Amino acid sequence: MTSLESASTLPAKVYCDAEVVRDERDAIFRRHWQYVGYESQLPAVGASLFSEVAGTPLVIVRTREGLRAYEAVCRHRAGSLEACHAGGEHFLRCRYHGWSYGHDGALINATEMQGCKDFEPGEVRLPAIELANLQGLIFARLRSGPVDFDALIAGIHERVAASGHELARLQHHATVSYDIDCNWKTYVDNFLEGYHVPLVHPSLNAILDYRSYRTELAKWYSLQSSPLDSAPNAYGSGEALYYFLYPATMLNILPDRLQTNRVVPINAQRCRVIFDFFYPREWTAEARALKYASDAAFSEQVQQEDIEICIAVQRNLASGSYVSGRLNPKRERGLPHFQQLWLNDMSSS
Repeated sequence: MTSLESASTLPAKVYCDAEVVRDERDAIFRRHWQYVGYESQLPAVGASLFSEVAGTPLVIVRTREGLRAYEAVCRHRAGSLEACHAGGEHFLRCRYHGWSYGHDGALINATEMQGCKDFEPGEVRLPAIELANLQGLIFARLRSGPVDFDALIAGIHERVAASGHELARLQHHATVSYDIDCNWKTYVDNFLEGYHVPLVHPSLNAILDYRSYRTELAKWYSLQSSPLDSAPNAYGSGEALYYFLYPATMLNILPDRLQTNRVVPINAQRCRVIFDFFYPREWTAEARALKYASDAAFSEQVQQEDIEICIAVQRNLASGSYVSGRLNPKRERGLPHFQQLWLNDMSSS
């Protein structure tokens, strides 16, 4: 692995090539853990939550035995599934032809298929998906990959607790998403450094202590942290923790709140960023709504600043003017860490 002092960026072409995006789906996004939801979105037995990983629709259901997840694609003719409740039972039904599946993934009704030769309904099941949990955050992966979940998050519980945060007391409040004209890696690169904060985010810079801003590297994630300075009307006092979990999950942990970012590739030069906002469940609905209104306005400002710079960078990456550049070993430590993980996956595919 190249030292931080010698590190350069990935070549511009990998941010612009449609074939690279297709390869990334199999080499990275099907094999690694990704955030897909939060337990408070599944409060009772029978509740369901739909999401997507690497282009594959999935559904998470709460059963009496715990959370289960399946590919949400009907085994008949690839129809989409929806959650249903009838006769006191919860099940999943295909919106195309009505085939139904229990929360154990088994087919329970194949509409009007009587007399179909060599068709065994008992052999039809939705493919199961592996789930894991980080203090109420639900992660999924489509197939086995290079890291177990415990290894992915090693040390996070302890570091979060040491900073006085407790994610398990938070509940989901709102979701906002953005479609951005940049490659998903362009957005990740931008998240991974505070080098741009003084110029791009003057309002955010006013409440962070840039001099104390630091980046720590673990095997599968990086952590940017900063004391919150002069922020009584913004995020309060304490420590801001900005985790990046490879390949595309961000956890912005602040006093009494969590903001998660999930980055989803759309094509070579476009991605979707999904933000979830969380607040303490013991707060009243009014208190959560008031805090969210304030946070959402500030988050929107910061996000629009990031969108503008990422679009400009993507345009320049595609211009042919730029090939690669050197990285700042103090302020951009997270970039070569992420990019080496990317290279490892792409070279082994």
